Amino acid sequence: MDGWPVAGPVEERHPAPAAWHPFPEAPARDHFDGETLAPCWISPRSRPDGSWSLTERPGRLTLHATGPTLDRPGHTFIGRRQQHHDCRVTARLEPGPSSQAGLSVRMDEAHHYDLEVSDGQARLIARIGPLRQCVAQHPVPPGPLTLAIDIRTRDILPPSVTGPPAGPVGVEARGPDTIAFSAGGVLLAELDGRYVSTEVATGFTGRVIGMYVTEASASFDWFEYAAAGGR
Repeated sequence: MDGWPVAGPVEERHPAPAAWHPFPEAPARDHFDGETLAPCWISPRSRPDGSWSLTERPGRLTLHATGPTLDRPGHTFIGRRQQHHDCRVTARLEPGPSSQAGLSVRMDEAHHYDLEVSDGQARLIARIGPLRQCVAQHPVPPGPLTLAIDIRTRDILPPSVTGPPAGPVGVEARGPDTIAFSAGGVLLAELDGRYVSTEVATGFTGRVIGMYVTEASASFDWFEYAAAGGR
């Protein structure tokens, strides 16, 4: 009235739905056989149409680089939220010529761990605030390669250790979990999970684990997320 908005009538009773229709739970392994990506797949900020395809190589998710680094917005990344304290993620990567691609455990552009394959090497790169360092690398054969990330809250390493158990004994771990990275069945390193946690990185969205490419193009035959023993 007199130019002010007026609320319409509010119904006090509404008919209940005939049955409960929850979204079906996403399968543990996605073979990328559909025409569209499942709702569980998310990308930070945007997902340009030209950055991904399920039809370019049917039965595979093909990613095209839109940015040269995960340290800045505008990169190609498709992932799933971490839903369990203890979980295992595996993916079958098919690198392309001159590609730079892999799996990343991500909080934001300043807090992420990347298992990256390029130039015949698998590298584990840690970005923590202003610091970025390759903490481990191992040669890998050409062709398809299985990458794995294991997150556990039990038997976690002391905070000073960034590799297979060989560090000081009796030092209480302060991180929430340990994140182990493997390529082709070879363990590259185990890192303290606190640096990719809300307590350190702040924010409210939680971790996302996913596939990325920062140079040329690469395909993923499948991606699997499964809860593991723990809490």
